[in-house]
Amino acid sequence: MRIGDVMNESGVGFGTSGARGLAVDMTDRVCYAYTAGFLRYLLATGAAVPGGDVALAGDLRPSTGRILNACARAVLDLGGRPRYCGRIPSPAVAAYGIARRIPSLMVTGSHIPDDRNGIKFNLPSGEVLKADEAGIRAQEVEPPPGLFDGAGMLGAGPPALPAEERTAYDAYVRRYLDFFPAGCLAGQRVGVYEHSSVARGAYCEVLAALGARVTRLGWSDRFIPVDTEAIRPEDVVLARDWAAGGTLDALVSADGDGDRPLVADERGHWLRGDIAGILCARWLGVRALVTPVSSNTAVERCGAFARVLRTRIGSPYVIEGMQQLSATGLTPVAGYEANGGFLLETPVARAGRTLAALPTRDALLVALTILRAAVEQGRPVSALAADLPARFTHSDRIKTFPTELSAARIAALNSGDQARDRAAIEAVFGPAFGPVAGLDTTDGLRITFASGEIAHLRPSGNAPELRAYTEAASPERAAEMNATCMTILAGWRGGPPVPAAGG
Repeated sequence: MRIGDVMNESGVGFGTSGARGLAVDMTDRVCYAYTAGFLRYLLATGAAVPGGDVALAGDLRPSTGRILNACARAVLDLGGRPRYCGRIPSPAVAAYGIARRIPSLMVTGSHIPDDRNGIKFNLPSGEVLKADEAGIRAQEVEPPPGLFDGAGMLGAGPPALPAEERTAYDAYVRRYLDFFPAGCLAGQRVGVYEHSSVARGAYCEVLAALGARVTRLGWSDRFIPVDTEAIRPEDVVLARDWAAGGTLDALVSADGDGDRPLVADERGHWLRGDIAGILCARWLGVRALVTPVSSNTAVERCGAFARVLRTRIGSPYVIEGMQQLSATGLTPVAGYEANGGFLLETPVARAGRTLAALPTRDALLVALTILRAAVEQGRPVSALAADLPARFTHSDRIKTFPTELSAARIAALNSGDQARDRAAIEAVFGPAFGPVAGLDTTDGLRITFASGEIAHLRPSGNAPELRAYTEAASPERAAEMNATCMTILAGWRGGPPVPAAGG
């Protein structure tokens, strides 16, 4: 089986750093092939050694256990030794692999609904990048005869997945307990919104160990697709209700696999991920910072960083940007995404303690740095964000919007002829947002209007969704703009872009 053919036949394609698709399409055969292709690529390039360890972990989706077993079978058949790290955060298993210079993978669909899943692959040095994707796609694998039944599932037999070991989880918790001073969050009253995030245990353990008074909230045994970019209305209500009694200084949470954070202030207002990223980077003393083109422009306007580099959306692009800045000798180097996931390219030293690099998205670091900043400054979390320039973002998406259709609709406004494109965009968005001042096609279509407001349209890289990111001088206006964009984009299902109704 050539991996490229498996992708095309199954509909399970490469998203960010790995495979994503419907759980029913991610048969054991498909997951086996992806894992075997990944390992064959590493062996061919010398990034892994024959017979070596491969770390595996997963999130709490119903399909994750089955997929983990299929992945472990592929590791065994290629002569490797699967090391099962349990249901732990994505950054925890990635850090474990990096520390031991071994490959790792995480079975997760991140924030998307549980009818979907994925496999996120990590090299011994960190995430799979776009150049690696092509190499994996070209691999050919040959499972043992009779391994799968007609439906592509493994037959009856002993499980390939070995017993769970806690080493990776314990090392992840220790990473933060060794960096942050003991008792540094004493007096902080923190609510942990657990839902079905695989990070909930680490959040509670680390916060309590650092002295915070932890209140566990919203635990669920059913998977909940919490998206830190498009926060669900019910999660907005929950946060405000939990904070209404004035008994909490902050709320923290993460998405399903624990690499994207949610942090709310003492009023229960969730911070946008790109604001949380700025606050985290500022506390860490980062000098060179990388973030996608969709992130809030407060990062440049705040003047806290010597260099800010903008990239396409997706952690592989942020990582490539961090590597580029690291080569200049400017340190520390870090990156963050609009979803809040924070990546550390170089070690950070503070108060005599050093935090090792972890060039993959992490949620826990963001929550801890924001809480620590509030303690050090003796101010509420809301005041930290208020220090930044008054720029506010909002995002949402149209679900089940085919990627090909998204690309076609955006292409109708992005022909490459600036005058023509501006006229076409103003016909659609002008009644609501006014004349166009500038266009950025780094990733999708990012429109800056003469008012300074921004609307950014882009197909999701992980799911059949069409996303809109908006930025304005007030949160109310950013939300209003986003609602208008959602109305316009919803109308794109049946035909090409049409002029807005005004507003």
